[in-house]
Amino acid sequence: MIRFDYLETNKDKFREQFLSAKPFGQIGIDNFCDNEKALQLYQGVPNIETKSADYIFATEKYEKSKFWLLGGVFQELYDDLISARFQNWLGYVSNEQVFVDKEFYGGGIHQGKKGSFLDMHADFNYHPLHDTWFRNLNLLLYLNKDWKKEYGGELKLEDGRTGEKAEIEIPFNRLVIMLCRGYTLHGYDPIRFPDGVYRTSIAAYAYSFHQKPMESSRTTVWKVKQDASFMKKLASKIWIPAVKLKSRFTKSKTADH
Repeated sequence: MIRFDYLETNKDKFREQFLSAKPFGQIGIDNFCDNEKALQLYQGVPNIETKSADYIFATEKYEKSKFWLLGGVFQELYDDLISARFQNWLGYVSNEQVFVDKEFYGGGIHQGKKGSFLDMHADFNYHPLHDTWFRNLNLLLYLNKDWKKEYGGELKLEDGRTGEKAEIEIPFNRLVIMLCRGYTLHGYDPIRFPDGVYRTSIAAYAYSFHQKPMESSRTTVWKVKQDASFMKKLASKIWIPAVKLKSRFTKSKTADH
Protein backbone atom coordinates (compact mmCIF):
# COMPACT_ATOMS: atom_id res chain seq x y z
CA MET A 1 0.00 0.00 0.00
CA ILE A 2 2.51 2.65 1.15
CA ARG A 3 5.31 3.21 -1.38
CA PHE A 4 8.10 2.42 1.07
CA ASP A 5 10.88 2.20 -1.51
CA TYR A 6 10.04 5.70 -2.77
CA LEU A 7 9.86 7.13 0.74
CA GLU A 8 13.12 5.57 1.88
CA THR A 9 15.03 6.50 -1.26
CA ASN A 10 14.06 10.14 -0.74
CA LYS A 11 14.13 10.26 3.06
CA ASP A 12 16.96 12.83 3.24
CA LYS A 13 15.13 15.19 0.88
CA PHE A 14 11.89 14.83 2.84
CA ARG A 15 13.72 15.38 6.14
CA GLU A 16 15.28 18.60 4.89
CA GLN A 17 11.95 19.85 3.57
CA PHE A 18 10.13 19.05 6.80
CA LEU A 19 12.71 20.56 9.14
CA SER A 20 13.09 23.77 7.12
CA ALA A 21 9.40 24.34 6.40
CA LYS A 22 7.50 27.45 7.42
CA PRO A 23 5.56 28.42 9.46
CA PHE A 24 6.54 25.20 11.31
CA GLY A 25 7.60 21.66 10.48
CA GLN A 26 5.36 20.25 7.74
CA ILE A 27 5.51 18.54 4.37
CA GLY A 28 3.15 17.31 1.64
CA ILE A 29 4.19 14.07 -0.10
CA ASP A 30 2.39 13.19 -3.33
CA ASN A 31 1.71 9.64 -4.51
CA PHE A 32 2.18 8.38 -0.96
CA CYS A 33 0.31 5.14 -1.63
CA ASP A 34 0.25 2.87 -4.64
CA ASN A 35 -2.10 4.80 -6.92
CA GLU A 36 -4.37 1.84 -7.73
CA LYS A 37 -4.80 0.97 -4.06
CA ALA A 38 -5.38 4.62 -3.17
CA LEU A 39 -8.16 4.61 -5.76
CA GLN A 40 -9.66 1.55 -4.06
CA LEU A 41 -9.57 3.45 -0.76
CA TYR A 42 -11.38 6.37 -2.37
CA GLN A 43 -14.02 4.12 -3.91
CA GLY A 44 -14.53 2.21 -0.66
CA VAL A 45 -15.08 5.15 1.69
CA PRO A 46 -18.66 4.89 2.98
CA ASN A 47 -21.09 7.69 3.78
CA ILE A 48 -20.15 8.34 7.42
CA GLU A 49 -22.90 9.28 9.87
CA THR A 50 -20.98 9.94 13.12
CA LYS A 51 -20.49 13.66 13.55
CA SER A 52 -17.26 14.97 15.04
CA ALA A 53 -17.25 16.37 18.57
CA ASP A 54 -16.02 19.79 17.44
CA TYR A 55 -19.48 21.27 17.98
CA ILE A 56 -19.82 24.95 16.93
CA PHE A 57 -16.19 25.11 15.77
CA ALA A 58 -16.91 22.86 12.79
CA THR A 59 -19.88 21.89 10.68
CA GLU A 60 -20.79 18.88 8.56
CA LYS A 61 -17.62 17.04 9.65
CA TYR A 62 -17.91 13.29 10.19
CA GLU A 63 -15.48 10.68 11.52
CA LYS A 64 -14.86 6.94 11.57
CA SER A 65 -11.87 6.13 13.78
CA LYS A 66 -11.72 2.36 13.30
CA PHE A 67 -11.49 2.53 9.53
CA TRP A 68 -9.57 -0.76 9.29
CA LEU A 69 -12.79 -2.62 10.13
CA LEU A 70 -13.84 -1.89 6.54
CA GLY A 71 -11.30 -4.57 5.59
CA GLY A 72 -9.36 -4.98 2.35
CA VAL A 73 -7.18 -2.00 1.42
CA PHE A 74 -8.24 -0.19 4.61
CA GLN A 75 -6.73 -2.96 6.73
CA GLU A 76 -3.64 -2.91 4.50
CA LEU A 77 -3.20 0.84 5.00
CA TYR A 78 -3.67 0.43 8.75
CA ASP A 79 -1.03 -2.30 8.92
CA ASP A 80 1.45 -0.16 6.98
CA LEU A 81 0.86 2.95 9.10
CA ILE A 82 1.49 1.15 12.40
CA SER A 83 4.43 -0.86 11.05
CA ALA A 84 7.94 -0.42 12.46
CA ARG A 85 9.18 0.35 8.96
CA PHE A 86 6.89 3.36 8.58
CA GLN A 87 7.45 4.62 12.11
CA ASN A 88 11.22 4.45 11.64
CA TRP A 89 10.93 6.47 8.44
CA LEU A 90 8.60 8.97 10.10
CA GLY A 91 10.99 9.40 13.02
CA TYR A 92 13.91 10.07 10.67
CA VAL A 93 12.05 12.65 8.58
CA SER A 94 10.67 14.52 11.60
CA ASN A 95 13.75 14.10 13.81
CA GLU A 96 11.41 12.85 16.57
CA GLN A 97 11.05 9.48 18.29
CA VAL A 98 7.44 8.62 17.52
CA PHE A 99 4.91 5.82 17.25
CA VAL A 100 1.48 5.82 15.61
CA ASP A 101 -1.54 5.39 17.88
CA LYS A 102 -2.94 1.96 16.94
CA GLU A 103 -6.44 2.92 18.08
CA PHE A 104 -6.50 6.10 15.96
CA TYR A 105 -8.17 8.06 18.75
CA GLY A 106 -9.70 11.12 17.06
CA GLY A 107 -8.27 9.97 13.73
CA GLY A 108 -9.38 7.60 10.99
CA ILE A 109 -11.58 8.72 8.12
CA HIS A 110 -12.59 12.39 8.26
CA GLN A 111 -15.35 13.38 5.88
CA GLY A 112 -16.39 16.99 5.26
CA LYS A 113 -19.80 17.26 3.63
CA LYS A 114 -21.55 20.22 1.99
CA GLY A 115 -20.31 23.53 3.43
CA SER A 116 -18.04 21.83 5.93
CA PHE A 117 -15.44 23.91 7.75
CA LEU A 118 -13.06 23.52 10.67
CA ASP A 119 -12.01 26.56 12.70
CA MET A 120 -8.34 27.18 13.37
CA HIS A 121 -7.16 25.29 16.42
CA ALA A 122 -4.25 23.67 18.21
CA ASP A 123 -4.80 20.03 19.14
CA PHE A 124 -4.66 18.44 22.57
CA ASN A 125 -1.12 17.61 23.68
CA TYR A 126 -1.38 14.45 25.83
CA HIS A 127 -3.54 11.51 24.83
CA PRO A 128 -6.78 11.56 26.84
CA LEU A 129 -6.42 7.85 27.65
CA HIS A 130 -2.61 7.69 28.07
CA ASP A 131 -1.18 10.57 30.05
CA THR A 132 2.45 9.83 29.07
CA TRP A 133 1.75 9.88 25.31
CA PHE A 134 2.69 13.28 23.88
CA ARG A 135 0.99 14.09 20.56
CA ASN A 136 3.91 14.99 18.34
CA LEU A 137 2.77 14.76 14.69
CA ASN A 138 -0.43 14.84 12.68
CA LEU A 139 -0.59 12.76 9.48
CA LEU A 140 -3.32 13.44 6.93
CA LEU A 141 -3.74 11.29 3.82
CA TYR A 142 -6.03 13.12 1.40
CA LEU A 143 -8.34 11.18 -0.91
CA ASN A 144 -9.88 14.03 -2.90
CA LYS A 145 -10.11 12.59 -6.40
CA ASP A 146 -9.93 15.22 -9.15
CA TRP A 147 -9.69 18.02 -6.56
CA LYS A 148 -9.73 21.54 -7.97
CA LYS A 149 -8.65 24.82 -6.38
CA GLU A 150 -12.14 26.23 -6.66
CA TYR A 151 -13.44 23.44 -4.38
CA GLY A 152 -11.55 25.01 -1.46
CA GLY A 153 -10.74 23.08 1.68
CA GLU A 154 -6.99 23.71 1.64
CA LEU A 155 -5.28 22.95 4.94
CA LYS A 156 -4.57 26.32 6.54
CA LEU A 157 -1.59 26.64 8.87
CA GLU A 158 -0.65 29.44 11.26
CA ASP A 159 2.07 29.82 13.85
CA GLY A 160 0.26 31.05 16.94
CA ARG A 161 3.43 32.75 18.18
CA THR A 162 4.33 34.80 15.12
CA GLY A 163 1.15 34.86 13.03
CA GLU A 164 3.02 33.46 10.01
CA LYS A 165 0.67 31.53 7.71
CA ALA A 166 0.70 28.97 4.92
CA GLU A 167 -1.77 26.85 2.94
CA ILE A 168 -1.38 23.29 1.67
CA GLU A 169 -3.46 22.00 -1.23
CA ILE A 170 -5.26 18.69 -0.69
CA PRO A 171 -5.17 16.65 -3.91
CA PHE A 172 -5.70 12.92 -4.17
CA ASN A 173 -3.07 10.64 -2.59
CA ARG A 174 -1.11 13.40 -0.81
CA LEU A 175 0.14 12.77 2.72
CA VAL A 176 0.62 15.85 4.87
CA ILE A 177 2.79 15.56 7.98
CA MET A 178 2.81 18.46 10.43
CA LEU A 179 4.10 19.18 13.90
CA CYS A 180 1.55 19.19 16.70
CA ARG A 181 2.28 21.85 19.32
CA GLY A 182 0.39 24.49 21.26
CA TYR A 183 1.19 27.03 18.53
CA THR A 184 0.53 24.89 15.41
CA LEU A 185 -2.87 26.24 14.46
CA HIS A 186 -4.65 24.59 11.55
CA GLY A 187 -8.10 24.25 10.00
CA TYR A 188 -9.98 24.85 6.73
CA ASP A 189 -12.54 27.30 5.38
CA PRO A 190 -16.05 26.33 4.17
CA ILE A 191 -15.75 24.00 1.20
CA ARG A 192 -17.42 24.29 -2.21
CA PHE A 193 -17.18 20.68 -3.38
CA PRO A 194 -19.71 19.46 -5.99
CA ASP A 195 -22.90 17.85 -4.66
CA GLY A 196 -22.23 14.36 -3.38
CA VAL A 197 -18.44 14.86 -3.31
CA TYR A 198 -16.81 15.12 0.10
CA ARG A 199 -13.56 16.47 1.52
CA THR A 200 -11.98 13.19 2.59
CA SER A 201 -8.86 12.31 4.52
CA ILE A 202 -7.52 9.53 6.70
CA ALA A 203 -5.86 10.96 9.81
CA ALA A 204 -3.22 9.30 11.98
CA TYR A 205 -1.50 10.76 15.03
CA ALA A 206 2.05 10.01 16.08
CA TYR A 207 3.06 10.22 19.73
CA SER A 208 6.25 10.30 21.76
CA PHE A 209 6.49 8.56 25.12
CA HIS A 210 7.34 10.75 28.10
CA GLN A 211 8.23 9.20 31.45
CA LYS A 212 6.33 12.10 33.01
CA PRO A 213 4.42 15.02 31.45
CA MET A 214 6.77 17.73 30.16
CA GLU A 215 4.00 20.35 30.05
CA SER A 216 0.50 20.78 31.45
CA SER A 217 -2.15 18.66 29.80
CA ARG A 218 -4.17 20.67 27.27
CA THR A 219 -7.37 20.02 25.37
CA THR A 220 -8.03 21.45 21.91
CA VAL A 221 -7.64 25.24 21.83
CA TRP A 222 -9.76 27.17 19.31
CA LYS A 223 -9.00 30.44 17.57
CA VAL A 224 -12.14 32.12 16.24
CA LYS A 225 -12.33 34.87 13.65
CA GLN A 226 -12.85 38.50 14.64
CA ASP A 227 -16.27 38.51 12.96
CA ALA A 228 -17.42 35.34 14.74
CA SER A 229 -20.65 35.41 16.72
CA PHE A 230 -20.68 36.41 20.37
CA MET A 231 -21.63 32.84 21.37
CA LYS A 232 -18.72 31.32 19.47
CA LYS A 233 -16.26 33.78 21.02
CA LEU A 234 -17.67 32.99 24.46
CA ALA A 235 -17.49 29.24 23.81
CA SER A 236 -13.83 29.49 22.78
CA LYS A 237 -13.02 31.17 26.11
CA ILE A 238 -14.82 28.64 28.32
CA TRP A 239 -14.01 25.58 26.16
CA ILE A 240 -11.05 24.28 28.16
CA PRO A 241 -12.71 24.30 31.62
CA ALA A 242 -15.95 22.97 30.09
CA VAL A 243 -14.17 20.00 28.51
CA LYS A 244 -12.36 19.22 31.77
CA LEU A 245 -15.67 19.22 33.63
CA LYS A 246 -17.39 17.06 31.00
CA SER A 247 -14.55 14.51 30.99
CA ARG A 248 -15.08 13.83 34.68
CA PHE A 249 -18.54 12.46 34.01
CA THR A 250 -18.67 11.11 30.46
CA LYS A 251 -16.35 9.29 28.09
CA SER A 252 -15.49 11.00 24.83
CA LYS A 253 -17.70 9.96 21.91
CA THR A 254 -14.54 9.69 19.84
CA ALA A 255 -13.39 6.66 21.83
CA ASP A 256 -16.51 4.71 20.88
CA HIS A 257 -16.22 4.74 17.11
